[in-house]
Amino acid sequence: MLLEADLSRLILIDYQARLMPAVHDGAAVLQNALRLARAARELGVPVWATEQNPAGLGPTDEALRALCDEVVPKMGFSAAPQLLPMLEAAAEPAARPRGGNARSLPRHLRQPQPVEPERSTWLLAGCEAHVCLLQTALGLLEQDGDVWVVTDACGSRTERNRDAAFDRLAAAGCELVTTEMVLFEWLGSAEHPKFKAVQALIK
Repeated sequence: MLLEADLSRLILIDYQARLMPAVHDGAAVLQNALRLARAARELGVPVWATEQNPAGLGPTDEALRALCDEVVPKMGFSAAPQLLPMLEAAAEPAARPRGGNARSLPRHLRQPQPVEPERSTWLLAGCEAHVCLLQTALGLLEQDGDVWVVTDACGSRTERNRDAAFDRLAAAGCELVTTEMVLFEWLGSAEHPKFKAVQALIK
């Protein structure tokens, strides 16, 4: 199974000012999160971020925050309770317009209405991998979510904790991927109109 941009939502967990300096290889983790968010912007993928106790850990990295559609503050380690109602609301189909000439046409002459695909893939990246990212991913899995975790855009203060999180996430049923996997699967082909823009994020 490959990722599809039209079915994806990108959720960025707690890339916050006072946390990132303590994360192992934090600069590279943040750089990959920025690549993901920029590619998502190019390809029309919604981007949400969470902030754990923002009064204590500060705001989301400024450059990353600018690429997000919405930032969700939280105090619980899992963001699933805040995210699930928003994800469900975003998946609801838009109400059909009432009245107008099109509805007065005979049924066989009406143009079919385009159907927006339901975004069913939750793509997660963030910090700390063994706490907030892990608990959010498991919470989404409990709701039968299709959860993918971008490993090279995730971090913890120690490698041991990060790697233990990946082992547990894989065992629970998450798909583990890398930033480049995501970007090339979203594109699908070198003929994609956004190929050069997204490829430039990798070079």
